[in-house]
Amino acid sequence: MEFTFSFVFAIFLVFSAASTAVAQPQQQFLRCLTAQSNDSASISKLVYSRNSPSYSSVLESSIQNQRFDTEATPKPLIIVTPTSASHIQAAVKCSKSNGLQIRTRSGGHDFEGLSYVSQAPFVLIDLVNLRSVDIDVKNRVAWVQTGLTVGELYYRIYEKSKTLAFPAASCHSVGLGGYISGGGFGPFFRKYGLAVDNVIDAHVIDVNGRILDRKSMGEDMFWAIRGGAGGNFGIVLDWKLKLVPVPPTVTFFAVKKTLEENAAQLIHQWQLVSPKLPKDVISVVRVAVVNQTYQVSFTGMFLGKSDDLVSLMQTSFPELGLVKQLCLETTWIQGLYRGQFPNDSLEYLLNRTWAEKEVFKVKSDYVQQPIPESVFQQIWPKYFNEEEGKYANLLLVPYGGIMDEIPDTQTPFPHRAGNLYKIVYYIGRKQDKNLDFQNYTSWMKRFYDEMTPYVSKNPREAYANYRDLDLGTNKGTGKTSFTEASVWGLGYYKNNFKRLAQVKTLVDPENFFRHEQSIPSL
Repeated sequence: MEFTFSFVFAIFLVFSAASTAVAQPQQQFLRCLTAQSNDSASISKLVYSRNSPSYSSVLESSIQNQRFDTEATPKPLIIVTPTSASHIQAAVKCSKSNGLQIRTRSGGHDFEGLSYVSQAPFVLIDLVNLRSVDIDVKNRVAWVQTGLTVGELYYRIYEKSKTLAFPAASCHSVGLGGYISGGGFGPFFRKYGLAVDNVIDAHVIDVNGRILDRKSMGEDMFWAIRGGAGGNFGIVLDWKLKLVPVPPTVTFFAVKKTLEENAAQLIHQWQLVSPKLPKDVISVVRVAVVNQTYQVSFTGMFLGKSDDLVSLMQTSFPELGLVKQLCLETTWIQGLYRGQFPNDSLEYLLNRTWAEKEVFKVKSDYVQQPIPESVFQQIWPKYFNEEEGKYANLLLVPYGGIMDEIPDTQTPFPHRAGNLYKIVYYIGRKQDKNLDFQNYTSWMKRFYDEMTPYVSKNPREAYANYRDLDLGTNKGTGKTSFTEASVWGLGYYKNNFKRLAQVKTLVDPENFFRHEQSIPSL
């Protein structure tokens, strides 16, 4: 009995010590935050500790990947939902002074959860309240705060002008903070480039709590924040964006094929044709199991009328068999979201939580030489015929267009000329208490490994916004060397990785802003 009592008492002391160790920096952070604020009553309404009634709902509201919405997932000590730059400045200063890390979340779409998960004690700065947008139609520019979603931006632009847009994503709930920081591709990118190619200014809070614009931060840091990915150099408050012209009527199209309908031959031909099509066309391939059948969909958008598109495709890609009956003429925004919302109401673009959530994993590749037809005919169907394959999607996104014209050093995003297309591997399904998702990630890794001979090499390239910790991670101590980080960094950034590390050394030499795949200091 004495042993049992001593054992229980010892365990109690351990847990009490651990709880006190956690509570101490938490309480010190809260006191610091109050002291730093001019209006302590106001900021207290924007702060959630673990014992706050709304803590869980605030945390879970923007967790887009349910793989990181479990009891075992590390949680922030504090969530701060700032409404002004001063709140972020205070949170940065108080986190530094109390030895806490920071995670910054705009839309919660980081594929590995790094915008809201950390193995070390941390504070989550959730930008959900920073969503203002100021659109200047005459000069074709907009200032947007980084808590704004793509859908909210699109809606506000369309309110002001039916013939202006911004080259952003098609997923409406993606937050502009992380999306633009990592590059940002979407349906307009063959015509106008990436989101970062259309950023002309920004305001950033740096490691010292200063608010910097393009002039005061300097061109090196301005270069780095446009494609160097989030959580590296500071916290972006807002972006100044260049808006782009679009015709009042555009054309969307869809052609669906099975293996029996020569889908493999069509993919093989597509990879030769699609990168060479005019900039006004984007044709994306989606491979998935639909109604127990391996199906290949060729979908896309043309910045013009359907007659012109059909004529172009009959000349460039007659094998596809595109006819006017498979086309839809509409506005750019209505076409992008057709069938996604009840009654096709664009009001849902303002609802940042209108999205089905899954447990999922994503990987990416770049293709620089045509893949043999046998891969599409044999290897891909083999994997999709497995049980896990029923929950997978492959997206093939064509390059070419203006992407061939932009130097790979213009921004940190290096995947420009020389790429035929990008492969996006996705596998996901609804959360279930009996779900063993490891089987699905293992399926994806096997598929990914089998694709090795057919994709880019030395390095095997990947898209930084499609975060993939399988490529490698930094040390938990924050003292990862450039050489060690190059294991994953060269794939994302190629030769731009060295310049990113140089900028990091200048603006954050002590590596305060860090995570499992953050840019290292030299």
